[in-house]
Amino acid sequence: MSIPSLRQRLQAHEPLLCPGVFDAFSALLAQQAGFEGLYLSGASLAYTRLGRSDIGLTTFTEVQDALARITERVDRPVIVDADTGFGNALNVQRTVRGFERAGAAMVQLEDQGFPKRCGHLDGKTVVPQAEMVGKLKAALDARHSADTLVMARTDALAIEGWDRAMERAEAYLACGVDALFIEALRSPAQLADAAARFAGRVPLLANMVEGGKTPVTPADELGRLGYRIVIFPGGTVRAIARTLQGYFASLKAHQTTAPWQADMLDFDQLNALIGTPELLAQGTRYDADRQP
Repeated sequence: MSIPSLRQRLQAHEPLLCPGVFDAFSALLAQQAGFEGLYLSGASLAYTRLGRSDIGLTTFTEVQDALARITERVDRPVIVDADTGFGNALNVQRTVRGFERAGAAMVQLEDQGFPKRCGHLDGKTVVPQAEMVGKLKAALDARHSADTLVMARTDALAIEGWDRAMERAEAYLACGVDALFIEALRSPAQLADAAARFAGRVPLLANMVEGGKTPVTPADELGRLGYRIVIFPGGTVRAIARTLQGYFASLKAHQTTAPWQADMLDFDQLNALIGTPELLAQGTRYDADRQP
């Protein structure tokens, strides 16, 4: 059965639930778990690739490389966090073209200023609305295929307040973007109000960050409000971090993995998960002694 495009999937009644991924391995596990879409999280890339905070340290090429490795391994649509587009409108165009070549189904752009940071950290700034409108128009002009979607994110709520955040979202929607993301909504009422205003006109994304500004809400409940995309971008890394803390503490204390082996995959199980037998079988088709 063919995988629907992201544009097609967003027409469905049920919201698209996307876990955060950061490399081909996490993307493969998410696909095997049955998720229909994936979210390449800039924060998770910073955490795992750099061991650093989400404060704008990752680069265009690092994100593009991770995206290409993911889309080569899995066939689910990937929404990619492009931060601010890594510069001005011309940088945005390079970003969109590069991510499109690497297989992005949707490119997310935000209106933060520099230094940018996680949307749930304090101390953010935003660029002027007109500058962001120009960047979004540049993004839309840069894509080669209409199936490469562009999502506009505004971080203005924390800086300029509710009314200005709504005005920015309206201006970004007027550019012709394919989806909207109003970051760090603070309450169930704000989640509902944003959906009431926009969900009937454009796919709206809800961002669920454990311990962040927005109350964590199940995807089906958000779907009933009208949200079409629900992401849990950093949950994967937070789960891995807790698991590795326990694993490393046990290995250090016991000098062996024996206490953890019931909670691990063994050598054969891991190879089965990543498809090693199938890959080796495929390779035999090209062995020299099998050539005619």
